[in-house]
Amino acid sequence: MPEARQTVWTRKDLIGIEDLSREEIELILDTAPQFVAVSKRESGIKKVPLLQGRLVVNWFHEPSTRTRTSFELAAKRLSADTLGITVAASSSVKGETLHDTLANIEAMHSDVIVIRHGCAGAAHILAARHDSHIINAGDGRHEHPTQALLDAFTMREHVRQRRGDPEAGLDGINVAIIGDIEHSRVARSNIWALNKLGARVTLCGPATLIPAHVEKMGASVTSDLRAAIRDADVIYALRIQLERQQKGLFPSIREYIRLFRIDNDSLRAAPDHALVMHPGPINRDIELATEVADGPRSVILEQVSNGVAIRMAVMHLLVNFGGKKPTGTL
Repeated sequence: MPEARQTVWTRKDLIGIEDLSREEIELILDTAPQFVAVSKRESGIKKVPLLQGRLVVNWFHEPSTRTRTSFELAAKRLSADTLGITVAASSSVKGETLHDTLANIEAMHSDVIVIRHGCAGAAHILAARHDSHIINAGDGRHEHPTQALLDAFTMREHVRQRRGDPEAGLDGINVAIIGDIEHSRVARSNIWALNKLGARVTLCGPATLIPAHVEKMGASVTSDLRAAIRDADVIYALRIQLERQQKGLFPSIREYIRLFRIDNDSLRAAPDHALVMHPGPINRDIELATEVADGPRSVILEQVSNGVAIRMAVMHLLVNFGGKKPTGTL
């Protein structure tokens, strides 16, 4: 089993994709396959001792199922101890600051803090003042870096399979991201990651859900779904945040479905090999038709599986190579 390029990773934290180099992103992607293999062991023993004796704290200020579960499982497969903190049961409801809460957690000798927060920049602020390795699991509308990493890894695995080239990257592939770009931290992290990896990104959705000046991030924009997916190698549907529909950002759900839903009819405009992806949770038959979500083009469940491996890779690199002497081997 090949080892990761251990001398490359030097960061203490993973706050976002925007600040990472292509080499750093590729290091994480190149580290993940060994953890995919761990999860598929024929022996059934899906653990390695790389974080044995370490404490990983999942500190989520917003609801989460996939991300929180994925991080917890990743930590356990690295043999770490885990602790989950729910905001409703924490002292933050009594007015305690994030810094004070984290200082108390660190007094119990934490190693990795996985934080999701509704305020953009929360993970960055904590990383600057605390010794624990901070992983951003989503901050406001800003970024969701591990989602973009698992998405890029899933795309790359399929590109390599289709081309029969185990060294192929994402250079030159076309990715269409469809839906609510304005409110999506997943979209922002994916745009940064895909551009750095050489892919071409097209954004498509109602004009009111496309951020102003998003072209400066390196993406093109269209309101024509079929034009967006005509040459797409990957079609990435985003969740429509129905709670925001009260603001009247598009005429109606029925209108959105007519113009932007990915279904068997709209997919006729896409190449036969185009993959369909979604970060979850899916509003079935709104942004993604059930026959597509469960169909042969969909790799949504692969994204979930790969998310565990990517998060194992991130924690391993941060703890064992983030400016510290490696503490474990496979």
